[in-house]
Amino acid sequence: MQAMTTPATPNGFTLVELLVVLIVIGLLVALAPISMHRAIPGLELRTTTRELAAALRNTRGTAIRDNRETALTLDVEAGWYRLDGRRGEQEIPGDIELKLLTATSELEGEGAGRIRFFPDGTSTGGQITLARDDDTYYILIDWLSGRVEITDKVEE
Repeated sequence: MQAMTTPATPNGFTLVELLVVLIVIGLLVALAPISMHRAIPGLELRTTTRELAAALRNTRGTAIRDNRETALTLDVEAGWYRLDGRRGEQEIPGDIELKLLTATSELEGEGAGRIRFFPDGTSTGGQITLARDDDTYYILIDWLSGRVEITDKVEE
């Protein structure tokens, strides 16, 4: 009787296969920062928009809680905003274009104005536009309810 043997099959990878995999991984790691760099400006604009909307909501909450008028001041020219009663301004990145639409009584010169909230939750209302390149976000403040909403489209 003769025993049957099967041909030996290699267990593992060759050196060439390992080198190819390492080169592919190296290329992916090298290209990742380039794609991240393109995403950062859009992310920064969205983050700034959300932070400003949160500051507006905080201002409204303060007006209701403290039962007094409270305002958020936005300086479009200098690129900052500040809540009433707080020290220091919150900077907005310089390459983000700002526009403010608010009640005439709330304007402070050409480049600044306020959004005022009242103890019952209502506000003077308005719209803040933040734009960079082709991306634009709008923060809408409803005068009747004081509701703050972020959108990327505005009805003309």
